[in-house]
Amino acid sequence: MEMGYVIDTFFALFAMTLIIFMVPGFAMLEAGLVRTKNVTSVLTVNVMIYAVASLSFLFIGYEIAFGSWDHQNGMSKWAFFLFQMAFVGKVVNIMSGGVSERSRILPLGLFTIAVGALIYPLIVNLTWGANFLEGTLLDISGLTDLAGSTVIHSTGGWALLAAILIMGPRYGRYVSGKVKVIPASNIPLVTLGAFLLWIGWFGFNGGSVGSIASKENADTVALTIMNTNTAGLAGAIAGWLLTYFRYKKYDITVLLNGALGGLVAITAGADRYDIYTPVLIGFIGGALVVWAVPFFDKLKMDDPVGALSVHLVNGIWGTLAAGIFIEEASLLTQLKAIVIVGSIVFPVSFITIYLINRIFTLRADDEEQHEGIDATECGIDAYPEFKRSI
Repeated sequence: MEMGYVIDTFFALFAMTLIIFMVPGFAMLEAGLVRTKNVTSVLTVNVMIYAVASLSFLFIGYEIAFGSWDHQNGMSKWAFFLFQMAFVGKVVNIMSGGVSERSRILPLGLFTIAVGALIYPLIVNLTWGANFLEGTLLDISGLTDLAGSTVIHSTGGWALLAAILIMGPRYGRYVSGKVKVIPASNIPLVTLGAFLLWIGWFGFNGGSVGSIASKENADTVALTIMNTNTAGLAGAIAGWLLTYFRYKKYDITVLLNGALGGLVAITAGADRYDIYTPVLIGFIGGALVVWAVPFFDKLKMDDPVGALSVHLVNGIWGTLAAGIFIEEASLLTQLKAIVIVGSIVFPVSFITIYLINRIFTLRADDEEQHEGIDATECGIDAYPEFKRSI
């Protein structure tokens, strides 16, 4: 018993460390996709999110999610907390990346507090945690969602959708009904960030198995990580092939976002699929990214990093896929959970962001956007020796 406790404690801490690699992953991905005049602000926001969301979860959110600090006896409760804490900032990262280049930093910090202290813990409570709605018609504790296709990725996606509707697009993004292409500033950083996220996903999904201290659990962890990687590979191939067929070009940003879409999609059930099903799930996930990015642009929903396509669309697909391909999972329960989580997160996020925006003005004005958020908010250029053209 004691050795199993020690092994699972170490496993949780190791998985938590891998998940924290997703902090620089999001930072590098976003810093590479935005223009050079906004890189410092994006990096600042990512560091702020990790610090503020984590402390909000420590002081308030954790007990809302799980009811107490003493519910866990299979490993150190401190290790379990750290593992759960590592997830929190990812919800806000999804939202912040999608509104980058036009958002002020302080209002994002306030929304981060709301997510870490209330919005995300509430969703955890209903799914993985204390479940104050147990036994009611709104009970979704039967949801199959290993590491958060809905609990994390869709939650972040619904919050981003609310933010985009309130803030609108970047200055100059849509001109005379047409989409103005704003190219990524640093493709090597985009690639580095995507692979850091990919590596972090092994802790994200593998660690969510919860235990590695027996032969059976060790096999499940290994299968989970294998299936996670497989879905990412299939998503990358889908992004690569479909982009070429559609545009006759190889777009590395779509290839990488296709991989991330596959990783989001597999997150709900990576521990319970055979070794071949993730190929299909991941490929569909990558294909959905290729379809969804221009779809949101047609709706003039400006998302510089493709977060809606990767996280919201594939969070929904991954949750449904678990209901389709896992015999013990109920498709009706999966669909019910998607609807309930969206019905909670979207309006609560919308109201919260709306109020913050009314008081502090979340969106930078056109002049500030033209100058760049680095100059107006941070006072530090990421690349001071480069002359900016836009």
